[in-house]
Amino acid sequence: MLARAKADMSVAPPRRLRLPATVNPRRLVWRYAVAVIGYHLLALLAFIPWFFSWTGVALMAVGVYLFGMLGINLCYHRLLAHRGFKCAKWLEHFLAFLGLCCLQDTPAQWVAVHRRHHQYADKEQDPHSPLVNFLWGHVTWMLVENADLKRPGIYERYARDILRDRFYMWCERTFAHDWIILLSWAVFFAGGFAGALLTGEGLSEAAQFGASLVLWGVIVRTVVVWHITWSVNSVTHVWGYRNYETPDASRNNWLIALLAVGEGWHNNHHADSRSAKHGHRRSEIDIVYLVIRALGRMGLVHDIQLPNPRAAAATSARPAAARRRR
Repeated sequence: MLARAKADMSVAPPRRLRLPATVNPRRLVWRYAVAVIGYHLLALLAFIPWFFSWTGVALMAVGVYLFGMLGINLCYHRLLAHRGFKCAKWLEHFLAFLGLCCLQDTPAQWVAVHRRHHQYADKEQDPHSPLVNFLWGHVTWMLVENADLKRPGIYERYARDILRDRFYMWCERTFAHDWIILLSWAVFFAGGFAGALLTGEGLSEAAQFGASLVLWGVIVRTVVVWHITWSVNSVTHVWGYRNYETPDASRNNWLIALLAVGEGWHNNHHADSRSAKHGHRRSEIDIVYLVIRALGRMGLVHDIQLPNPRAAAATSARPAAARRRR
């Protein structure tokens, strides 16, 4: 990946792109459209006092990092899409289960789309380049039909290794994804309902508390994780600085790195996508990598891929004035 990026270094990404030729903007992908619009509408209930509880807010805050960081950033992205480290299958499947709870599609679909993005980053075939327009790169790309992203064709090209695993094939061949989401609703509501009853609350108070946990702990948390993940696709290809002269428009963005606990060092990632460590400078704090390293010290993960030394050398050798011009 790094060698190819260096070879194409002189090819600057265009300022604007057309929609991919395989996109039909008149045809919605209803499954995604209903989920995205429905969850955003439900999240507005957070402004109604009846649905509020501090426990729900706390569960939302913890859940953003538990499900988003471990399920999407660590598992879907650095483990499955890029094979930045290895771990036991029981741990991999547990982390993938957390990813499924984020309602960002099955592991095979997520990985396939992401690998295609890396192959065609900020070119017309890129599934979600914000160089088309910012909203396209952030969310619209998934709401309209794109023939290149349809199963099983995209799986054959980008996710055959994922589907050799029976667990991931099971996720595809059943309604497991939908059932897992519904189960999470039930668990949060039942936990809140039972907890309130055990503390002496009445049925109506218990129902209110259970509903608050579902709204904040599932709905609002899912929407927040969505926008954090989508911002890596959009914001970090528009605003930020560059350590590497990659042929795409990727940027390092400190705000997204903070929100996405390390995923915002996106130019570093595009320069060396296999590396499990996205922060290449001391100032580029990468919480996801610190978690991976901690799991390594516990003996739970191994073969952790580190940045290519040639990439680090290229960064340190680049004049500071050139970096400032970006």
